[in-house]
Amino acid sequence: MMPQTASAPPPPGAIDGIFRALSDPTRRDVVERLSLKPASVSELAASYKMAMPSLLEHLKVLEGCGLVHSEKKGRVRTYQLAADRLKVAEDWLGAQRRLWERRLDQMDAYLLKLKKEGLK
Repeated sequence: MMPQTASAPPPPGAIDGIFRALSDPTRRDVVERLSLKPASVSELAASYKMAMPSLLEHLKVLEGCGLVHSEKKGRVRTYQLAADRLKVAEDWLGAQRRLWERRLDQMDAYLLKLKKEGLK
């Protein structure tokens, strides 16, 4: 998978999938843990009080939206974070922040203009 660049918008639905995956606290925790180092399924499972199929479903969601990648060597499947996919969400949030900052700056300027006109 190629990393997203500023000039190439993410594929349709990519942002939805990423935010859907991150909406669950267990999946967010897995992403945080994998940001430190890759981990096997059994290493990840040791931290959660849930059945293995439930954890595997969380990992499937994360892998489906591209936030993690897995590799199987022998009988061990290891997951690692795909940080470039987090950048898609970061870029979207940054664009939203800039949009609202610009709108708030315009509103501030308008209110200052009204206040100044009211004082005359």
